[in-house]
Amino acid sequence: MWRPVSEYAERRLAAMLYEGVGSEELFLRPSGEAGFVPADSLTARIYAVPLTVFIGGIAAVILELAEPRVRHGVWDHSIFPSDPVLRLRRTGLAAMVTFYGARSVAEDMIAAVRKKHAAVTGVTDSGEAYRANDPQLLKWVQATAAYGFIGAYDRYAENLRDADWDRALAEARPVAEAYGVSDPPMSRQKLDALLADMLPRLEPSQTLHDFFAIMRTAPALPQPGKALQPLFVRGAVSLLPQAIRERIDLLEGGLRPGEEAVLKTIVKGSRLLSLRNHPAALQEKRLAVHHPGERESVPSG
Repeated sequence: MWRPVSEYAERRLAAMLYEGVGSEELFLRPSGEAGFVPADSLTARIYAVPLTVFIGGIAAVILELAEPRVRHGVWDHSIFPSDPVLRLRRTGLAAMVTFYGARSVAEDMIAAVRKKHAAVTGVTDSGEAYRANDPQLLKWVQATAAYGFIGAYDRYAENLRDADWDRALAEARPVAEAYGVSDPPMSRQKLDALLADMLPRLEPSQTLHDFFAIMRTAPALPQPGKALQPLFVRGAVSLLPQAIRERIDLLEGGLRPGEEAVLKTIVKGSRLLSLRNHPAALQEKRLAVHHPGERESVPSG
């Protein structure tokens, strides 16, 4: 009964994740080579739910754009303002390669990203100099990504304990270090402390308003997901700590009454699908973990 629905979802996933930016081969070679995190890790489970990855990614971008130096680095030195969908797809594929690709493939991709970031420098509107490879900014970007992706999974897919957050953060440490983050937060407590420490630096901006306008209307998801984009954006806003939402003028942008239950139901339904072209399934093929007679597919969550 689910196979036709899964096949449709696979076509939509291919259009969203691979078309024009990469291919499934990124996750299939070299045969047998492990990645940065184990295939049976909590991190691999978290990133296997496309909807919470999408929601968490939006939350992470909000936090990034709230920091003025990061905001200028992202908005002034990328195609985000002119082609946000392509920028989101490239970022999404990079995240998938990081956690599901072979380590050598992921390392090559990370090296290319760091080389590109080395050229990103400038001055904010207030006259503050920035560079993308600044250790403090790298730490903030890594922390916001962790907060968004783990937080979205926790809120809408499966309730996590603080110990689970600690485990997921620890599992991702090799990735953070590969990106140049020497001291990423390794516990939920330290992550929350970093968010609190950065609060005075965060600010509202026209760029944030532009980002929300883009995410509500740009075709970042294929149908029927596109019709639900505004709901997913509100779900992302609701993930943010209350103090940060107040600081950046987003108190009114979260989920409306009853919408959290709707969002959880949508995520739950999506996890029933078996997506053979999801990076998690392709990683299994690369690692040859299947036994004879088993289907080469995994649930999307």
